[in-house]
Amino acid sequence: MKFASTFRAAFVAIAALAGLSTAAQADGGFVTLTIYKAGWIIGGSGGSGVLNFRGRSYALSTGGLDYGLVFGGSKTVLRGRVSNINRPSDVAGVYGAAGAGLAVGRGARAIVLTNQKGAVLELTGHQVGLMANADLSGLAITMR
Repeated sequence: MKFASTFRAAFVAIAALAGLSTAAQADGGFVTLTIYKAGWIIGGSGGSGVLNFRGRSYALSTGGLDYGLVFGGSKTVLRGRVSNINRPSDVAGVYGAAGAGLAVGRGARAIVLTNQKGAVLELTGHQVGLMANADLSGLAITMR
């Protein structure tokens, strides 16, 4: 009987280590996104980008909606790291954010977003245009 409980404990320990090694295998890459945004109360955005992951480049498309105080139009170029992905398609998904900002001419942007698959985008860049916002927004990224 003692052998069975020892075997069971060893099996549980191996299963736990296997789960940890799967999480440890998550990888990262680099993303560049160009997003065009315009709106009056309700706004929309769209654009494109590139994911560089494990030596290959993957084309991305972006689109989204904003609701709240949104006024104006802008172009934003963001670059940064994506982490916690196992395959390129893990970047695809819906990212949500609440934020406020003002851009007149050129301004700096920085944002951290997470999607439903656990991918984390840490992006910085610049925004050009006239845009005032205090809104809830969603950004969808798809693979092309």
